[in-house]
Amino acid sequence: MDKTLPSNGNIQPGVSLMNGPLMEVDTEMKDVDGEVNGNGLSKRKSRGSMARPSYAEPESSDDEPLNKRRRTSTKAEALQDSDSDDTPLLAKAKAKGSAIHVQKPPEASHAQIGESSDSDVPLVQKLVSEKSKIEKAAEKEAKSIRAKEKKTAPAKKKVNGVKKEESSDDDIPLSKKAPPKKKAKAEPAPTPKKKKAAMKQEDTEQPLEGEEGEEEEYRWWEDPTKGDGTKKWNTLQHQGVVFPPPHEPLPKNVKLIYDGTKVNLHPDAEEVACFFGSMLNSTHNVENPTFQKNFMHDFKEVLKKTGGATDAQGNKVAVKDFEKCDFKPIFNYYDAQREAKKALPAAEKKKIKAEKDEVEAPYMYCFWDGRKQKVGNFRIEPPGLFRGRGEHPKTGKVKARVQPEQVTINIGKEAEVPRPPEGHRWKEIKHDKEGTWLAMWQENINGNYKYVMLAANSDIKGQSDYKKFEKARELKKHIDRIRKDYRREMKDDLMEKRQRATAMYLIDQFALRAGNEKGDDEAETVGCCSLKYENVSLRPPNVLVFDFLGKDSIRFHEEFPVDPQVFKNLKIFKKAPKTNGDEIFDRLTTSALNKHLSQYMDGLTAKVFRTYNASFTMSRLLREMKSEGTHQEKVADYNDANRKVAILCNHKRTVAQSHEGSMQKLSDRINGLKYQQWRIKHMMIDVDPKIKKKKGSEYFELPEDIDEAWIQEHQKFLVEQEESKIRKKFEKENEKLKADGKKEMKNKELDERLKVAKELDRKFTKENKTKKVEAEGKSPSIEKLEANLDKLDQRIKTMSVQAADKENNKEVSLGTSKINYIDPRLTVVFSKKFNVPIEKFFSKTLREKFDWAIKSVDQDWEF
Repeated sequence: MDKTLPSNGNIQPGVSLMNGPLMEVDTEMKDVDGEVNGNGLSKRKSRGSMARPSYAEPESSDDEPLNKRRRTSTKAEALQDSDSDDTPLLAKAKAKGSAIHVQKPPEASHAQIGESSDSDVPLVQKLVSEKSKIEKAAEKEAKSIRAKEKKTAPAKKKVNGVKKEESSDDDIPLSKKAPPKKKAKAEPAPTPKKKKAAMKQEDTEQPLEGEEGEEEEYRWWEDPTKGDGTKKWNTLQHQGVVFPPPHEPLPKNVKLIYDGTKVNLHPDAEEVACFFGSMLNSTHNVENPTFQKNFMHDFKEVLKKTGGATDAQGNKVAVKDFEKCDFKPIFNYYDAQREAKKALPAAEKKKIKAEKDEVEAPYMYCFWDGRKQKVGNFRIEPPGLFRGRGEHPKTGKVKARVQPEQVTINIGKEAEVPRPPEGHRWKEIKHDKEGTWLAMWQENINGNYKYVMLAANSDIKGQSDYKKFEKARELKKHIDRIRKDYRREMKDDLMEKRQRATAMYLIDQFALRAGNEKGDDEAETVGCCSLKYENVSLRPPNVLVFDFLGKDSIRFHEEFPVDPQVFKNLKIFKKAPKTNGDEIFDRLTTSALNKHLSQYMDGLTAKVFRTYNASFTMSRLLREMKSEGTHQEKVADYNDANRKVAILCNHKRTVAQSHEGSMQKLSDRINGLKYQQWRIKHMMIDVDPKIKKKKGSEYFELPEDIDEAWIQEHQKFLVEQEESKIRKKFEKENEKLKADGKKEMKNKELDERLKVAKELDRKFTKENKTKKVEAEGKSPSIEKLEANLDKLDQRIKTMSVQAADKENNKEVSLGTSKINYIDPRLTVVFSKKFNVPIEKFFSKTLREKFDWAIKSVDQDWEF
């Protein structure tokens, strides 16, 4: 019966229809009460219910060290690509009808923000058909790539004078295909002689300091076969890790107050009290009941171990109730310390930073196979209170101070082992050449292992990113067969295959993560394979409503139209006796899904689809794009393409709390420029009174967005801004004089300089009273003033484009797409093709991270 249903007949899936609050209903499934394919659905034991919301710590979810779970085979290594999932992929988008209560800036044209003029059609609806076209293009391109490879492949040997034909098995189900033959190892690509010296591995250790000679650039991406094995290095030398400073005792007059009594604490207990007291301004955490409960439990444990609390007379004070604890004296002390640091002169801040940098300098770099590489997080995390993401069950617990005895060092056998702090020793010294970590330790909250790795701009990290995107490029060859197979298997008689095919559809079409099991004490987040009964609602005829906590406990609350067969399958998968807490895909695990995918291509896992879909979609959009205008308009075109990728791939986010304020500031800045224009127009009247009749009275009227009340507020802001500039410049000059050993200027000089601001205030007062503006500048003329108006027009236009771009992208995570899922080489192609500086797209940190992408492609490169 399933096979009579048209698969994706008139449905073009892949874009959310979320335009408002969801109805909290599910669909009665009376039409699937009977047996399916002649058999009742067998029900497997659920892994666990989603009884509570949770928080996930972003750094790691590992429960055993890398060196204990590493696989050494090349095939296993290929399965573990470096997909960077630090950034949340999906978040609930706010209703599109919700208005932002700010004075909005002028609207940019459709062309300026990269949209067609048919604005009555919602962008999401436009993109539905666009995604369908992209999928067809992907299918066509995959077949084209395989056809080219087939032509260039060496001819088959003749058998008895007859050439053996190579059968095309594209239409044969995967399970019936012959297993692929093992590939021979690829020969290393030949490299120019001048590069050999740079790529040669050193056999002797290099000193960490005193290296002055400039190294020849190491272009590892020109030799992609390097580093494919499990052995990551031959020689490794570094200086270990930096430990946080010890706790500084509070002054004698600063105490924790319990039930109205100042109490004395052991230094260890005082440190824990300071953890909480110092963060009273973080109301999101300290007012959380779970945070308070966990903190108090650990605080009482530390009090018990250290002898408890005493009053001024030495009498024991039983600290039991959180409500009786007053941490305000501690907060006030730390708050005063923070303000004092802020108030330090710039020269003093600079000096403190220089001293800190000097101490940490030896730890910032290591020598990896003789090459100097920057180390990433070489500082041990300081003790404090665990916060977690969302509603983590362990939020508020005490993160213990890490001791050297907990730290394992990974270093070359012949290298000098870093010295631990005085009176301590390292837990262990390893020489693990398969590991890319320099040091590791186990934290006490979740038992996760923390690692010191190389920085994002290092060769090792760059190679990891390169392999991730190359793997997504390889998927281009197979995507049509994969989609064809899972659409066929969605009607398979075997329930295991049907569930797997349906999950693959959801992962491919809606960028869902595959999902993994969580422990009882970890944040219970959900992915496709671990969706529970209550996470998916069905709305006839073919709409799925998802509601679950995804990665980093970000809520995913979306609805999508789907293939009718997918809708029917999910009705079957949710059939009674399943109920809340039961898994929808009870015959599927993430590992089983990835194992199946690896049959299509080595190393293919579910997460590669997100990278592929984002990158392939962006490449198609860029191929068709014709960007013109200023740099800002071209950046808006790029952001619009990125926004389409984010919507099509469901890279969404909640609107930032700061968005409304940010848009208001931008609107005020635009209005400030308009006010300048208005003043300049009135200066033209002062220069030539006849121009008012010539231009007409409307030319000199206030813009609609500006009224008298706004003008007075803006004038006040301009006067205060001028005063602030004068004071800062005065202080900076005095600091320089003091540093040079010269006499500082007196406050009399400051008062003299502040007269400029006072004069500006008087000028504004006069203008408000007379409604006239005197011409400013040397020899003012109509021509000069009109030239100034043209410059302001251009600035207003540019800022309006920025404002429209910012408003359009408020619910879309452009950073997630650009950094983690769109191949950075595509951004470089746009930069070079349309002559826009790469700095407009990548910050300094990202330019270092993607240095390989910037230097490896030209404007004609294709994903």
